[in-house]
This record gives sequence, structure tokens and C-alpha cells, in this order.
Amino acid sequence: MREEPEINFIPLIDVLLVILIFLMVTTTYSRFAELQINLPTAEAGQPPERPAQLDVAVDAKGNTTINRSAAPSGTPAALSEALKRAAGDMKDPVIVINADANASHQSVVRVMEAAQIAGYAKITFTTQARK
Repeated sequence: MREEPEINFIPLIDVLLVILIFLMVTTTYSRFAELQINLPTAEAGQPPERPAQLDVAVDAKGNTTINRSAAPSGTPAALSEALKRAAGDMKDPVIVINADANASHQSVVRVMEAAQIAGYAKITFTTQARK
């Protein structure tokens, strides 16, 4: 009479549990997500009128206007000359940058660099009020 072969699963289960514990201990759980930025909002009232200010607008395509007049958006040097012409005899005007939400970072940095080349140190940005 022949005996049926028997498979013992207890050692297999022990080995699998040890492997599972090893993987749980050595695995790092990092979550890589897309960078999400929530812009701050302000509840302050209307800003005071600034007679010595230049409004610089940057649209989504990178086009620049100064006080609603087209300005060169090529090099910072050309833009700084346009800033100086628009400022006229204003002494140290405040540069107010109105950048579109989809404008490239480079376009905004170009305006800031142009203001620095022109010698204007006061730069501010406009924001949208919370609705």
C-alpha cells in the first residue's frame, strides 16, 4: 500500500510572513503629487492712491503694456527704457505688476529685472479679491 504524498504548508506560510514583514519595514511610503499652490487672499480695503505709479500688465502670451500702452517684451534693457519713458519726471515710482495667472514666470521676472535696471526699487503685485 502506497501513501499519498503530503505537502506541509506551514513552513511556506512562515517564510511568506517573514518576507512580508521585511518588505513592510524597509519600504518607504513617499507620495509624489503635483505641486499645488493656493495664492493668498487679502481682506484689506482699497489701497491708497499712488500718484507715482506705473501699471505694468503681462498677459498669458508674455505681451507687456505700461499704463495701457504697448511696450517691448523682448529684453529687460528695452523694457527698462520704456519704463523710464513712461515714468517721465516721476521720482521713484512704484511698479505695479498685473500678471495673468497663465503668464510665464520668465515674463514677470523680465519686468522685475527691467525695473531694477531702470533703478526702481519699489515693486508690487496686484491680486484678486476673494469672492
